[in-house]
Amino acid sequence: MDFTQPARPRRKPSLTPMIDVVFLLLVFFMLASRFGVATVLPLPLASQGGEYSGPPRLITVTPTTLHLNGQPVTELAAALAPLMSSPTDTLILRGRDGATLQRIVDVTEILNSAGFTSLVLVE
Repeated sequence: MDFTQPARPRRKPSLTPMIDVVFLLLVFFMLASRFGVATVLPLPLASQGGEYSGPPRLITVTPTTLHLNGQPVTELAAALAPLMSSPTDTLILRGRDGATLQRIVDVTEILNSAGFTSLVLVE
């Protein structure tokens, strides 16, 4: 009489723990990586001090309009030309009435493309 048990087929290893580890690694690298390129705006703040000379050049940025010294303007670079003696004169930017940061960045890019290099951001 043969009392040996019949050979059972080998069990295949479970892939569930390996899939869990792969998904955890995927989530980790997605959260730890940088997907965009950060740009730095070279805007000094008014609290750092410094000199200001010449006529007032206060640009108020609202969500829909731009104001230069309290007067609404459509073409900012043309309105600034009579007030500037050189492109390095200081311009003061002020956000009002819920102007988003993106709107202020867009205005600074317009001013930089027009050749104005000295911008100060105030609250």
